Amino acid sequence: MPGKSIAIIATKGSLDWAYPPFILASTGAALGYDCKMFFTFYGLHLLKRNLSLRVSPLGNPGMPLPLPVLLQAMPGTQYLATAMMKRRIRAKGVAEIGELRNLCVEAGVRLVACQMTVDLFDWRHSDFIDGVEYGGATTFFDFAGESDICLFI
Repeated sequence: MPGKSIAIIATKGSLDWAYPPFILASTGAALGYDCKMFFTFYGLHLLKRNLSLRVSPLGNPGMPLPLPVLLQAMPGTQYLATAMMKRRIRAKGVAEIGELRNLCVEAGVRLVACQMTVDLFDWRHSDFIDGVEYGGATTFFDFAGESDICLFI
């Protein structure tokens, strides 16, 4: 009997939304799951060579940062929120996204970039880390349809 498998779609490219897909994939791989991740639209930022991810408190009421709602819409707040989040990540000893991504690669997680989105935003394959595969929705359905777990993040 084959092992369990998990398919994850990553659609968001902000610092805070980068953690769930990489944590779940790296944990799944560590538990012996066959893990495949499909990155589309803004989620493709998570595969870029240069990870310059930010976080925005605007429209994110669950963010535990001490910023009044009015300040969240002011220019520069995104940079402040990003700096505060990165400081908290370091202080708590949480792995950075680049480290989690490397763990996934080392564990054999298959990273698939949506070619349609790459074309839409005029990106090049050289913009992304080595080892990324490219495909469309059918590529995702090929592995998601057979997966034990399928997550949309």
